[in-house]
Amino acid sequence: MVVAGPITPGQVSFLLGIIPVFVAWIYSEFLEYKKISSPAKVHSDNNLVELGSETIKEDDRAILLEGGLTKSASAKFNGSSIKVNLIRFLTMDDSFLLENRLTLRAMSEFGAVLTYFYICDRTELLGHSTKKYNRDLFIFLYLLLVIVSYMTSLKKHHDKSAFSGKALLYLNRHQTEEWKGWMQVLFLMYHYFAAAEIYNAIRVFIAAYVWMTGFGNFSYYYIRKDFSLARFTQMMWRLNFFVAFCCIVLNNDYMLYYICPMHTLFTLMVYGALGIFNKYNEIRSVMAVKILACFLVVILIWEIPGVFYIFWGPSAFLLGYSDPDPSKQGLPRLHEWHFRSGLDRYIWIIGMIYAYYHPNVEKWMEKLEETETKRRLTIKTSIVTASLFAGYLWYEYIYKLDKATYNKFHPYTSWIPITVYICLRNFTQHLRSYSLTLFAWLGKITLETYISQFHIWLRSNQPNGQPKWLLSLIPDYPFLNFMLTTAIYILVSLRLFELTNTLKTVFIPTKDNRRLLHNSLAGIGIALCLYCIGFILLQIPHAQLDKSGLKGLVVQIDFMLDLEEGTGESKLGDGLWKG
Repeated sequence: MVVAGPITPGQVSFLLGIIPVFVAWIYSEFLEYKKISSPAKVHSDNNLVELGSETIKEDDRAILLEGGLTKSASAKFNGSSIKVNLIRFLTMDDSFLLENRLTLRAMSEFGAVLTYFYICDRTELLGHSTKKYNRDLFIFLYLLLVIVSYMTSLKKHHDKSAFSGKALLYLNRHQTEEWKGWMQVLFLMYHYFAAAEIYNAIRVFIAAYVWMTGFGNFSYYYIRKDFSLARFTQMMWRLNFFVAFCCIVLNNDYMLYYICPMHTLFTLMVYGALGIFNKYNEIRSVMAVKILACFLVVILIWEIPGVFYIFWGPSAFLLGYSDPDPSKQGLPRLHEWHFRSGLDRYIWIIGMIYAYYHPNVEKWMEKLEETETKRRLTIKTSIVTASLFAGYLWYEYIYKLDKATYNKFHPYTSWIPITVYICLRNFTQHLRSYSLTLFAWLGKITLETYISQFHIWLRSNQPNGQPKWLLSLIPDYPFLNFMLTTAIYILVSLRLFELTNTLKTVFIPTKDNRRLLHNSLAGIGIALCLYCIGFILLQIPHAQLDKSGLKGLVVQIDFMLDLEEGTGESKLGDGLWKG
């Protein structure tokens, strides 16, 4: 087995952490098996107790089916102090392992998936093949998926608006999830088939994701007014937990997965904009000042030459990226971050503005649906005509530009196709009420599919490398290989989504900030300890090699002295080593 790249302290620390967890989980399963297979008690009172516990377990199973650990398991884990939990874990306490069996299983499964990532992308156990683009095949596969989705997963929704209480469903959750889903499929196919001709469309899709970050986060914080530490931590966990472990295990820079730092940044900016003086958010003038301040911050950092690198310079250790491609060796470490974040620097603010006026648009649409038919059709026809005309102008004079020129206009024009899509997707009640649930399902796991594609669908073969090859499980059969690797890739991505949420419920308490702080400090402390141990272990072979090299040098000096003096022996080496 050939391994790409040297072993790092982070990778060693991961193994040091996951192996004991895996052993503890196997032992906990053995204990559970013994517990279940033990003979049932005869006493009727005991049987009643067992029957009651079985009822509780059934309730827990229902919770598990909804996603996450049982409430009892999570409560037991958070009920004891961290010190006690660590001691009980290290001593393999039977009751502790049984109580936290599902948590240990989730952690072990997460570690196994990351190990699979490493095997697929960093070893030669599995092969790779080259990308090939065929426009006919690309369009055929995508349209086939759309047709199958339409025939099998078209669903009508009857949800009511949180603002008006009526089933207007303007920009509803089902619709935005579907939107993310069909864009994600094209985004992934663009990478798999190297469909360079749709590069400009992919830029629009990414802008739409960032628009949704501004829209969704603004809507949540503005309506719920939940600026709690727990909510903030949950969001950061969702965006960065999985990618952080990918960076550690695969020795990649954070910026390789640029979607994650981008969404993290713009989520932080929305949180800051609404969180500061949040009790005044209902005042229109205050909200206008906040949105204007967001624009000014973006202009200051991204538009004024030199400010970007001064502002983000201290964060280069986190946001820097070193592309192993020889043609890009001379670029600054922050070049990738400047390019990626700069392309979508304004669209998240546009998303905030659309979210702010969302209730007003809903009220207007409610009145429109109640007007006479002729007037309603006239207004809707005008909106559709104006949208199509704006979309046509954008397509002719912006979208058709070459890649480099388009990127210069993209930050200022990406809102146009997004707005056109929103208008066309929502101009009738019928269109708003239906969605393709297959795409909506895919839209829920976009983060996992985005990160996983680099390692178990495509291949880079080296740290920080772009995925220039395809993972090959069935050599010389490209379509069968596509089918198999895609099936595994989607299943693994779905499971990672579930595991991320499961572990979030365990380690991030929702209403106990003190406990959350203790968990965070304990996690940082354990990670540092494991990293230090991994670093020390990696230094031992180097020290031995250095010692062997020094001893070889002394032997060579001895031999040269012997030749000069004409003697058959020398005391230099013996003296050095005995001393």
